[in-house]
Amino acid sequence: MKITEHIANSNGKTLFSFELLPPVKGRSIEEIYNAIDPLMEFNPPFIDVTYHREDYIYKQQNNGLLEKVSYRKRPGTVAICAAIINKYKVDAVPHLICGGFTREETENALIDLQFLGIENVLVLRGDARHADPGFIPTPGGHAFASELLEQVVNMNNGLYLHEDHDSSFKTNFCIGVAAYPEKHFEAPNLATDFKYLKKKVDMGAEFIVTQMFFDNNKYSDFVKLCRENGINVPIIPGLKPITSSKQIISLPKIFHLDIPEDLSNAVQSCSSEKDVKEVGIEWMINQCKELMKMGAPVLHFYTMSNPGPTKRIAEAIF
Repeated sequence: MKITEHIANSNGKTLFSFELLPPVKGRSIEEIYNAIDPLMEFNPPFIDVTYHREDYIYKQQNNGLLEKVSYRKRPGTVAICAAIINKYKVDAVPHLICGGFTREETENALIDLQFLGIENVLVLRGDARHADPGFIPTPGGHAFASELLEQVVNMNNGLYLHEDHDSSFKTNFCIGVAAYPEKHFEAPNLATDFKYLKKKVDMGAEFIVTQMFFDNNKYSDFVKLCRENGINVPIIPGLKPITSSKQIISLPKIFHLDIPEDLSNAVQSCSSEKDVKEVGIEWMINQCKELMKMGAPVLHFYTMSNPGPTKRIAEAIF
């Protein structure tokens, strides 16, 4: 079922969903099941699975020179989605990214997803590789999420890369995109960032998932901005509790978001990391209760494949 259908069928009730990281290569599927099992009692209608592009490592050769080698640390998104659907009978939402894929490889991945009966995708540009100064498109691939979105929309309309394909075979993906209530770190301002989001919705995006935030006013202001400018698709808040004191510094640095003063003060006053975790979970419980009153269609948790904190929060609100 499409995410938009799940929301429409909820009769206004806020749904619960979460996002997983594929395990590091060499690990078994049991690691995924261990991350999912504790959360299934909350009846998630869908589970997201992230995709991670290739990165580089440097290997020293016999002559002493370093060779740059491409590798993938977390493979298996499509296979994990198939396993989730088979074992849990819920919808899986694979992330599609620009980096690391040519247009042909993207088309082949979408054909595989359609074959598996997967109806939802989340379209993202993806992050830069650690060794690169910024995002560098793959030769023959897409530079922007809007270009990737256009390819998926084209396939939904029976338009494939090669003219000899039978255009009557159309895909049927419900397409989601990301949004940033506090703006994407590469955008010069929120207005510019919003312009590109509006473009993606106009192109055919059917739902939005936000970056994490800790101030619900950021979300409510963002939703209001969207509605006043003709963006009427579901806007799903993405959420993650603070679980360590280091995150007070690392999250703003990595994701370019603000930590409310009350939250940062509470964390800084803690005498142990255990206390920090309790503060973060309690903050998120209150934040989620408020979001539910505001009519958030889904509470979507970035679990990082650690279900413990999310389970605590869900037990308190569902």
